[in-house]
Amino acid sequence: MENKIVFLTFFCMTWALLTGCKNTPAPEPYGPVPAPEQLEWQKMEYYMFIHFGPNTFTDMEWGTGGEDPGVFNPAALDCRQWASTARQAGMKGIIITAKHHDGFCLWPSKFSTHTVRESPWKEGKGDVLAELSQACREYDLKFGVYLSPWDRNHPSYGTEQYNQVFANTLAEVLSSYGPVFEQWFDGACGNETEAPYDWALFHNTVREYQKHAVIFSDVGPGCRWVGNERGMAGETNWSRLDTAGFTPGKNAPPAEVLNSGNRSGKFWIPAEADVSLRPGWFYSSSTDSSLKTVDELMEIYLGSVGRNANLLLNVPPDRTGRIPHGDSLRLMEFKKKRMALFAKNIAESAQIEASSVRAGNSRRFGPANITDKSYDTYWTPEEEKVAASFTITLDREETFSMILLQEYIPLGQRVARFMVECINTSDGLWQPIAQGTTIGYKRILTFSPVTSSVIRVSILEAGAPPLINCIELY
Repeated sequence: MENKIVFLTFFCMTWALLTGCKNTPAPEPYGPVPAPEQLEWQKMEYYMFIHFGPNTFTDMEWGTGGEDPGVFNPAALDCRQWASTARQAGMKGIIITAKHHDGFCLWPSKFSTHTVRESPWKEGKGDVLAELSQACREYDLKFGVYLSPWDRNHPSYGTEQYNQVFANTLAEVLSSYGPVFEQWFDGACGNETEAPYDWALFHNTVREYQKHAVIFSDVGPGCRWVGNERGMAGETNWSRLDTAGFTPGKNAPPAEVLNSGNRSGKFWIPAEADVSLRPGWFYSSSTDSSLKTVDELMEIYLGSVGRNANLLLNVPPDRTGRIPHGDSLRLMEFKKKRMALFAKNIAESAQIEASSVRAGNSRRFGPANITDKSYDTYWTPEEEKVAASFTITLDREETFSMILLQEYIPLGQRVARFMVECINTSDGLWQPIAQGTTIGYKRILTFSPVTSSVIRVSILEAGAPPLINCIELY
């Protein structure tokens, strides 16, 4: 009888522990949070920009709109080569300049007479968007479009009627080529002091035809420009932004705000960092020897993806309609560099302890979640604790110079300041090795190589109890 009582007591305690862990509620969201499509967009991290059109053939960055459509005549256009290159480079999608400021449409639009239909390419029967969207499906890439509201060719531009023309143009594209993961809006408007654009109409049109598309502009609403064309996010980079009183273009928030976001911003509008592999956005033979180096690309990657932003790297096709061999080769060299850098995560099998765990040391929120490779599990300290730490103990001493951290952003961005330390092998004391402000979806910090077996990450300041779902050491 006594043995039965002992067994039942043990069983009940175990059951209470297991069910208690299971039923412990998750923390409440903190501030604005990403929509499902914004979260999936953030997970893409790195994708290709394609600038292509009459400017490719005229050596211009901004066309006048008066170019003869006859200049557009790529001899060997190959969208499958673009997609294959992007896929092999580790990119997750392609965004193309379907209509740049010159108004030339890379598809035979019903709402313009300045299109591929008026060009000699494929005797006026070609459609770049059809070919590229199909190539993206074939290579398992997401397809996105850039459509500039500014149109230096269309006769109704600048009138009230033009807004509806542009909305019709949007609808035409967004209903014809399958899923669009990102709609890219440029706010340029020439010398006009204020862009005469009906943004509400444009956004509603996107939502009507592509409700899951992330809308890019200086103020989102899906994602925002990072404030420069160098591909660099701020060392502090909040995915939150206040947009009241601002519009895309000349009335955008200041560049420093776009670069860092707003800590208490009302809306979830993460940053996208755009930059070109070449000095210009469109192909020019004069820049064939001026590609960014692998080291420059790595610096950009760490300054964008490594600072809570997505990287949109422009790789312009040449006048034949293909990505030049040198550009493709540089992308592959860059991928090789990234793969080598992230080849061995020495924290993968480390033991982790935390200063505090939510709900009385609940396993559901324990520190082991930080290294379990699941995006949807995380460590979080006790409720109300916004300062806490966790310690990583490696199997043996290792030399490393980079740390990668991730917050569980589906419940908001919280961390405002953190520090990384390790045990100094010579004196056994804690040695600071890195510090930062925001983490967000992903933060990567590099530092001078150190050798240790014990590392501590301390969250020093946060708006709510931190949620950390990943740490990697290299």
